[in-house]
Amino acid sequence: MRHSRVDWAESPGAAFARWLLPSECLTCQDTIADPAQPLICGVCAARWAGLPEPACARCQHPRLLDLDCRLCAEWPPEFIAARSAVRLDERVREVAHAFKYGGWRRLAPLMARRMAPHLDQLGPGDLVPIPTSRRRRWRRGYNQAEVLAAALAELTGRRVRSSVLTRRSGDSSQVGRTPQERLANLGGAFRGERVMGPVILVDDVFTTGATLVSAATALRTAGVERIAAVTFARAEPPLGAATRRRDTTP
Repeated sequence: MRHSRVDWAESPGAAFARWLLPSECLTCQDTIADPAQPLICGVCAARWAGLPEPACARCQHPRLLDLDCRLCAEWPPEFIAARSAVRLDERVREVAHAFKYGGWRRLAPLMARRMAPHLDQLGPGDLVPIPTSRRRRWRRGYNQAEVLAAALAELTGRRVRSSVLTRRSGDSSQVGRTPQERLANLGGAFRGERVMGPVILVDDVFTTGATLVSAATALRTAGVERIAAVTFARAEPPLGAATRRRDTTP
């Protein structure tokens, strides 16, 4: 089956490919019979796994029951929680890559539907997408975090406030950096604006948390008193990589 309709929610190249080729699942390449179906077949979407438990109640990092979490121990106190919908395995990585770099913005509603229950867990708050640099926006044609926030807003009725957080530096890639290098690379990358009420940061992938922490720090500096975050996917470090045994000494 061929599509004759160009969807301008996609990049021109992706839209042309979708018009030219049969509708295929981006993960398994099986034909999707329903042209209204998103770009991921139901079988592959059902295989997206949630994060393992037990996990830290604040940052969702997997941990053993008798261990404290070190990952979020140094987060700003105003940064109360972060939630991710699915684990970043190879299937999900392909989807996230296609969404971020391949021009497939139409994946956003499907991703947002998986994120919405976790958004509800975070309580009230306006949605603040993580900003990207002008160079990356120009190269990709969009900011993937803004597209996700818009899809979440349409699904949940929440307000998107893109102007609350702006990027002023940090255009160098985070790929391949250690958590400490990522955080140092993002030092002072964002500028926040004070708003009344809580906000929820929105991004596509939580890798080490450095981007979210840097953004939350900027908002805290601006006077925002309650900050949370939601992402579609979360890279899974080894169990215990950011935990320490709880001190039970009286």
